Amino acid sequence: MEQKSNTFLETEKIGKLMRKYAIPCIISLLVAALYNIVDQIFIANADYLGSYGNAANTVVFPLTVVALALAVMIGDGCCAFVSISLGANEKENAHKSIGNAIWLCIASSLVLTAIYLIFQEPILTMFGGRVNDQTFHHSKEYFFYISIGVPFYMFGQAMNPIIRSDGSPKYAMVSTLAGAIVNIILDPIFIFVFRWGMMGAAVATVLGQVLTAALSVWYLCHMKAVRLGKKSFRPAGQLIGKFLPLGICSFLSQISLVAAMAAIQNMTLKYGAQDPIFGQTQYAQIPMAVLGIVMKFFQIVISIAVGMAAGCIPIVGYNIGAKRNDRAKSLFTHLLILEAVVGAVALLIVELLPVQLISIFGAKNESVYYTDFAVRCFRIYLCMMIFACVNKGTFIYLQAMGKALLSTILSMVREVVFGVGFALLLPIFWGLDGVLYSMPVSDILTFVISAIAICYTYKKLTPTEKVVMPNEQPDYNE
Repeated sequence: MEQKSNTFLETEKIGKLMRKYAIPCIISLLVAALYNIVDQIFIANADYLGSYGNAANTVVFPLTVVALALAVMIGDGCCAFVSISLGANEKENAHKSIGNAIWLCIASSLVLTAIYLIFQEPILTMFGGRVNDQTFHHSKEYFFYISIGVPFYMFGQAMNPIIRSDGSPKYAMVSTLAGAIVNIILDPIFIFVFRWGMMGAAVATVLGQVLTAALSVWYLCHMKAVRLGKKSFRPAGQLIGKFLPLGICSFLSQISLVAAMAAIQNMTLKYGAQDPIFGQTQYAQIPMAVLGIVMKFFQIVISIAVGMAAGCIPIVGYNIGAKRNDRAKSLFTHLLILEAVVGAVALLIVELLPVQLISIFGAKNESVYYTDFAVRCFRIYLCMMIFACVNKGTFIYLQAMGKALLSTILSMVREVVFGVGFALLLPIFWGLDGVLYSMPVSDILTFVISAIAICYTYKKLTPTEKVVMPNEQPDYNE
């Protein structure tokens, strides 16, 4: 009988495996998040851009998340399916799914780029870009160049989890890190030396994404557990139908975040105009800029939370495929504890050091209203981060188990029903503060549901639990 690939996932200590897979994944996601955050830091500290450029960056940010959502749906879904396939010693399914994921990613990225370039102005308007003329001008300039880089961005992000599933989490991390370093080096040169403004920030970002995509291509030609050939790239609708559902949770967690951001940004635009301070033209962009900064900090924290869980996808999938539910259960316990710790540390930072955080984003160049509103945003909007981290970890773990429908439903409830619903409802009663309270209220209610899902998962992870193999359809009606 042929020896299974990556057998160490079934025998190595859980703690050691988590360190090996989760840490590179966390770093990869943090680096991906830093692309936009680094742009915002340099933009905020450029005196000729300031909060106008910051607000423009906030407007465009959800549109980069749309690209990320498509990429992680393909990449995370393929990663989970490949890991389960390797655990069940079905290598043909593994290499064919990777080949189909590659061409699917390229095709979808080109379509998205075309949509962005053709419908630029209405799209930016939809996300609050017309808060004032200067913000809209900067938004258009930044968005144009970011749109051109979408195919490279999506390819690098989609291949990252696939590279991890091949047993190379460190390479996945290095490829993303290399692109981010290029961005960090070029940003100050293009913004402060050449004074290219928003175009400079965007071009620096795209060049970093090109490098990450190129490194991903190199790895795909030198894979270890799986070998790609011409046969791998033949369209296989049946395989796509198996691995895409495993990435739906990742897609919805990102795309529903876009819906929530759209609601939040439009409510900020509407109720900011009714505020006695921010209703004035010279201060109108401040709430949009500040909320963008606070969401970026939250993205850093949630990248750690998601990275820990997503990094465990190959471990969970392999052990489920190998029918080692005891190890999968132990890993879930470790994961939940670590998620809570990350949330607690982040909570202490935002509650105790909000002034220091906002000072990184050019507060010294802005009015006192900028800092005051930022402090309030950090302390209210992010006050339930412990629950937010545990919720994310639970959703992704269920996805790794093959429970795609349950994971998707929970994610949709959090981001769409609660995230969008409360962002639209609460400002009616509390104005701008209602926008801020929409986040913690959503996380509290979601945690109540997550607690039930956690108990369900522990009950299912028993030695007698029937696992979902790659050639079987999950029974979602259990």
